[in-house]
Amino acid sequence: MKITFLGTGTSQGIPVIGSSHPVCLSKNPKDKRLRVSVMVSWDEYTYVIDCGPDFRQQMLTHKVDRLDGILFTHEHADHTAGIDDIRPFFFRQGDIPIYAQERVVEELKRRFDYIFADENRYPGAPAVYVNPVEKNTPFTLGNLEVIPIEVFHNRLSVFGYRLGDFAYLTDVKTIKQEETDKLKGVKVLTVNALRKEPHHSHFNLEEALKFVQKVGPERAYFTHISHHMGFHEEVEQELPDGVYLAYDNLIVSI
Repeated sequence: MKITFLGTGTSQGIPVIGSSHPVCLSKNPKDKRLRVSVMVSWDEYTYVIDCGPDFRQQMLTHKVDRLDGILFTHEHADHTAGIDDIRPFFFRQGDIPIYAQERVVEELKRRFDYIFADENRYPGAPAVYVNPVEKNTPFTLGNLEVIPIEVFHNRLSVFGYRLGDFAYLTDVKTIKQEETDKLKGVKVLTVNALRKEPHHSHFNLEEALKFVQKVGPERAYFTHISHHMGFHEEVEQELPDGVYLAYDNLIVSI
């Protein structure tokens, strides 16, 4: 399995428009972060988790010519706003499978009604095939079982996903023990770590490190990172063995 970090930034990305923060002015490419998304590939299958406003750029960067589907964690714009850019895949492949909990699907229908239209479809509009995701109900992608993991982004229910030995959780502030138990034995864990200071709806660095210690993966990668976290190279030096800051275009193999 190959995991490609398409974007590792928070909702504004890094650099933030108009910001003079030192991290936003950094010349290190690892300090430049598109909106958060990851691509998971194995055998002949390729899936993306979340489809933010940088989706087109991310697909071009990695020369992706086929997409088997998109898994959505939740409905916030930094995770969904790129859905119109599935059009090239739709033109070649037909309806693109998407996977999300019912609330997220309904919100996508409200914002992108033309994609979900059954009648009077605008010529050139993409279309999707909806696969509802439910808590405690694993499903199959290709030849791989996927387990939804419910976390809470403040009070909002968000689904992370475990695909075999890989688990991807983002926008986590709290998680119940029964959901943490679903991560037992995972080899590679990705979870959000927004910044060092506490935040009302995201793990900060200390919380993310405690969660990694609790789960006990072989390797852990932090994502959904704000410029307030600090410079990539400096923060990485502070992390324990086996824990890393992800960065855009990082490729990890299992």
